Amino acid sequence: MSADINWIAIILAAISTMIVGSIWYGPLFGKLWAKLTGVKPDPDFRGGKAALQYIKAFLASLLTSIVLAYVIAIVHKNSTDSYFVDAIFVGLLLWGGFTAARIFMHDIFEGRPTQLTALNIAHELITIVVMSGIIGLLPV
Repeated sequence: MSADINWIAIILAAISTMIVGSIWYGPLFGKLWAKLTGVKPDPDFRGGKAALQYIKAFLASLLTSIVLAYVIAIVHKNSTDSYFVDAIFVGLLLWGGFTAARIFMHDIFEGRPTQLTALNIAHELITIVVMSGIIGLLPV
């Protein structure tokens, strides 16, 4: 099964996750997230140590962007809707069926606070919708 995908859109979508995450877990909900997770600021988290973490996060986001773009392209081949509408639909479908459901399931068994689960699931919703929107606005 083949699909045409826009690599510029994929890279921009991956970059967007870093921006959304830095806002979400920074000024918007950073203090709440730290309280709920018990994570304390690490004064040594800079330089190479920080760069490696951000590279890993970007690569994970890049993989998500590639898969998202591929599924959007395949769905659009069988749709009469606009590429953007299909992109948002696919993003919401994959978020609900995979991301939200899997986070919820893991958090239940790990005993994480419900508020933390909701915070992380909401972050993923915003992230996936932004990624989908970028891919949807920049079709091949």
